[in-house]
Amino acid sequence: MEKITARLGAALYVCWGLLHFTAAYGVYKLAQNSLATVAQGRLMQTAFYLAAFAAIAIVLALRLNWRNDRLGLWVNGVMVGIADIPFILFVLFPGYAPWWPGLLGPALWIAAFSVTGLARMGATKPVAMGSGSLAHRS
Repeated sequence: MEKITARLGAALYVCWGLLHFTAAYGVYKLAQNSLATVAQGRLMQTAFYLAAFAAIAIVLALRLNWRNDRLGLWVNGVMVGIADIPFILFVLFPGYAPWWPGLLGPALWIAAFSVTGLARMGATKPVAMGSGSLAHRS
């Protein structure tokens, strides 16, 4: 069951990444329509960051989360959080973007992190190496 849950979590991270490739393209198009100022450069930079976060999240999901790796749980969860929390604070809360579909990215992040965490909780526990453990009885 942990295997299926881990793969579901990985698929949610892939969905998050694909959504953010779309967002990166939208920011890129917005930059293209801006005057050539520092704001245009910052929009291009933001588009690049969104695409980079998306690509890394997908790679981590397919390489680590898919196999229910503990490092994948924490690295992808924290990295995607670093990408989404500023969006929530500086774009959604002030009202620069509508709540829907704006909350779709954070919802995918929370769902992916929760599902991969659930998969890790069900993962095989390491064998205790104390004097009364089965490892010493064999």
